[in-house]
This record gives sequence, C-alpha cells and structure tokens, in this order.
Amino acid sequence: MIEAGILLVIAVVLTFTGAYVWQAVAQAGLRRLDRLAVVAMAAFVIVGVSAYRLMNARGFQVLGEIVPRVATDQPVVALTFDDGPVAPYTEELLRVLDETGVKATFFVTGRSLENFPELGQRLVAAGHELGNHSYSHERMILKSYGFIRDELERTDRLIRVAGYTGEIHFRSPYAKKLFLLPLYLARNGKKNIIADVEPDAVVGTKAASMVEQAVAQASPGSIVILHAENSVRTESLAAVPGIIAGLKQKGYRFVTVSELLAP
Repeated sequence: MIEAGILLVIAVVLTFTGAYVWQAVAQAGLRRLDRLAVVAMAAFVIVGVSAYRLMNARGFQVLGEIVPRVATDQPVVALTFDDGPVAPYTEELLRVLDETGVKATFFVTGRSLENFPELGQRLVAAGHELGNHSYSHERMILKSYGFIRDELERTDRLIRVAGYTGEIHFRSPYAKKLFLLPLYLARNGKKNIIADVEPDAVVGTKAASMVEQAVAQASPGSIVILHAENSVRTESLAAVPGIIAGLKQKGYRFVTVSELLAP
C-alpha cells in the first residue's frame, strides 16, 4: 500500500540519518549495530506517533482544506448528520426538521443511498443538503488511490441520482486521513468537512447530556455532527429537538454547510 510505503520510507530515512549522526558524534559505548537498532526503534516510534496524530488531527491535513468550523461573527451553526439515510430514523429526522424549520446537511454513504433511494430523494425534496461520506464508510487510510477515488465518485453519482444539484462536500469516515485522501480532495477541489461539536462521540451518552454539551460548546460558525440514523444511536435521535431548541434560544440560526462556507 502506498501510504504504508510512504511511512516505511520515512522511518528508514530517519533511521539511517539518525544512525549516521549518532556515529559521527559517538565516542565510545554501544557497538555500531546496537546503535543502529536503537535509532531504528526510535525512528519507527516517531513515525508511528506522527502518523497517528496526522490521521486524527481535526484541524490539519497534508493537502487541501480541512474544515472543523468556520470563522464568523454571525450567530450561525450547521447541523449535520452522518451515515444515512436509513429508515425509519431518517424519516423521523425529516419530521423533526420540518417541524422546527431547520435545514441540515446529511453526509450520506453510497451504500445507504442504494438501500434507501427514496429517502435520499425525500431529503433533497425537503431542501436539505447532501454530502459525501464515502460509499462503504471504511476508513480512508492505508487504501489505494483508486479505492479512494471509486468510493467518492461512486457516492457522488448516487447523490446526483437522488436529485441533489448543489456542491457536494465530503466528510471522511471517522475523520481519518493520511496522504492519499487529501491528495484526491485537493486535486478535485473538495474540502474535508469535519466538526467542532460532536455530542454523541461517546456511544451511550444520554440525550440530555448531548443537548447540554452541544448548547454549551457551540459558537458562531460551529459544525455540529450527530449520528442519529441507526439503531444504536436512538439517544442521538432523541437529542435533536433539544439541541435545536437550545441553540435557537441562544440566538443561533441554522444553515447548511454550503451556506456556512459562503463568503
């Protein structure tokens, strides 16, 4: 795999560079082979830790633009949902959003759109925004460039079939990325839309706690993410009305991701 190869090359370069420097300044002590082993171990640890931090960083990626929130002084937030559409959960979300007059952004998976095409069409008809969350929801790390391209482009096509005509934003599954996903996104002019408010990050959190956390953490330009479209996330679904009401009470207005990004 290309990304694994890149990490290995970096580790090897660090190993030999470190060994050369150590040998140049060493006077006595460990044998050369022992020193090389120690440096190699240190290099692989450094590369591993750096790759982990890069993979999980919410505000940085090596190419292109990653967006956890938008800098603005306007009292606006974007409410986003991942992993759908899935019946009956998306249908309940449609009801709540219609009753509260909120337009949201749904980062859908291609597989879910194939399984529930009518729900994708209903989201579009209701004026909500569809974003790309990959086809299979696999982590986009240690994958080939072709795999990444196919996952995103296949889902883009399904989003168009659902009737959505606006710009298609992308959110990486589990917010993971290394080198090739950012390369693809940069080449194709796509931003990686993450979030700065994730009240259901811990599975099992109660709805009341999610509401409290979302209302407390949101600020102008925040992107709120919820996973409310599956059977193990019923608390997330139950939290949606309270989050909307709480943020409205604080004076926030809900917009789609495209509206949030608009100059």
